[in-house]
Amino acid sequence: MHYHLIGIAGTAMASLAGLLRAKGHEVTGSDEGVYPPMSDMLRELGIEYAQPFSPVNLEPTPDVVVVGNAIGRGNPELEAVLDVGLRYTSAAETIKDQFLWGRHVLAVAGTHGKTTTTSILAWILECAGLNPSFLIGGVAENFGTSFRLSDSDFFVIEADEYDTAFFDKTPKMWHYIPKTAVVTNVEFDHADIYRDDIAYRFAFERFVNIVPGTGSLVLGWEGDVERSMARSSRAQLETFGVGDEHGSVTHPQWVARDIEHGPDGSSFTLLHAGLEIGRFATPLSGDFNVRNCLAAIVAARSVDASWEGIREALEVFRTVRRRMEVRGEVGGVTVIDDFAHHPTAVRETILAARQRYPDRRLVAVFEPRSYTAQRREFQDDFRKALSGADRVVVAGLFRPERYDEKTGMNPAQVAAELRQADVQADYIPEVDDIVSAVVDDAREGDVVLVMSNGGFGGIHGKLLWRLEGV
Repeated sequence: MHYHLIGIAGTAMASLAGLLRAKGHEVTGSDEGVYPPMSDMLRELGIEYAQPFSPVNLEPTPDVVVVGNAIGRGNPELEAVLDVGLRYTSAAETIKDQFLWGRHVLAVAGTHGKTTTTSILAWILECAGLNPSFLIGGVAENFGTSFRLSDSDFFVIEADEYDTAFFDKTPKMWHYIPKTAVVTNVEFDHADIYRDDIAYRFAFERFVNIVPGTGSLVLGWEGDVERSMARSSRAQLETFGVGDEHGSVTHPQWVARDIEHGPDGSSFTLLHAGLEIGRFATPLSGDFNVRNCLAAIVAARSVDASWEGIREALEVFRTVRRRMEVRGEVGGVTVIDDFAHHPTAVRETILAARQRYPDRRLVAVFEPRSYTAQRREFQDDFRKALSGADRVVVAGLFRPERYDEKTGMNPAQVAAELRQADVQADYIPEVDDIVSAVVDDAREGDVVLVMSNGGFGGIHGKLLWRLEGV
C-alpha cells in the first residue's frame, strides 16, 4: 500500500515511516521546519518528503493518509484530504493495526524517562537474544535508529500520553495493547491538552486498565499517585523504587540501593523481595537513570530475559540522542544536549550533570519551548530547578504570541529571581546572542548543558563552532 504521512519528520512519524517501509509499503510524506536527528534518519532511509505542506503532495493519490498529531485544521494538505474524502488515520492506529496485534507488546509510559527506559529495555532484550521489534521516541545509540521490525514475538514501544490526532483526542498509549506495561512515574504535564492533574492521572489509570490479567504491570512505587493506579489493573503487579530495603505492602518489590556515581557512570545493588541479586553498572549518570534501568530490568524479567543479558546490556548501553548527549568538547568546554522540558526533568538533569562532573562549573541554557515550559503555572518550579546550576541562561519563549502576562512564563523574571538567590543568571531571548554570551564567558572545564525539546536554532553546533573560533 501507499502510505502518505503528513508531519513525517516528527519523532514518532519518522520512525513509523521506517517501519512501514520495512514492511514493504510505499511511503511518502510532507513536513516543514525539519531538523536532525529525524531529518538525517529519513535521508538515510531514502524516504523522500515534500516541504512545505500542500495539496500537491497528495499526488499520486495515496491509499492511506496518516495524520500526525501536530497537524490541525487549517493545514492546507489536511484540508485537501478532507475535501477529497481520502482515507485517513492516525499514527497510533497504524502502529497497532500494522505491527502490534499478535505480539507481546512491552509498552513504557510515564511522565519522565519513557524514551531512555524504552531504549534500555529494547537493548536488554537484544542482548538476551530475544531480537525485539521496537519503536522509540528518540534514536537509541546502541541500535543507531529509533525503530526496528523483526520476526520476534516481542515489540517494545514508547507509550506517549499526548493526544492521538486532531480527530482523536485520546492518549496515544491507549492504542498500544500492552501485555507488559511500565509506568515510570506520573506528574502533571501537557497542560495544553489536560485540564488538570485529575484528567492527566486518568489517562494512566485507563492505560493500566487495558493490560490483560495474564500480563504484567511494572509500576514505580514512590508516590501515592502511582500506587493508587495498581487498583486499576488486573495484571501481575511488579513494583520498583530506589532506596528502600525490602518488598512489602508499602515498599517496592524491586529496589536499587547503595547507588554510586562517578565520571564513568553509575552503579547500584539490586534487590528483589529483600534478597540481593547483585551489583550492576551503567554508563548513565544520575539517580533518575538508575531508576530507568530498574524499570527496564523488571520489565525484561517479565518476559524471562536472562540475567547475563541484563548485565551486559546495562554495562554497554550508550544512551539516547538528546538525553545527556555530549555533542562535543572544545578547549576543555563540554557541550551537552538534553531534551528536558519539564521542571522535574530539568532538576534531575542538572543533578545528573553535577554527579558526572562534580568539580566543574555548570552552565545551564534553557529554552522554554514546550507548552508546559511556556506556561505561567510552572514558572516557579523551573526557577527552583535551574537554581542547581552555577550559571543560567534563559531563552525567550518559543511561541510568545500564544500567551499573555497571566498565562505565559516570564523568563526575564525567572532570571531576575535567580540573581536574587545569588545564581549568575541572564535572560537572553535570541540564540545567537546566547551563543556569544556563553562563549565570551567560557572557561576551561565548563560544562554547558543545553535543555530544549526542539532544535533551539542549532545552538549546539553554533556553540562548538564559536568555541573553535570558526
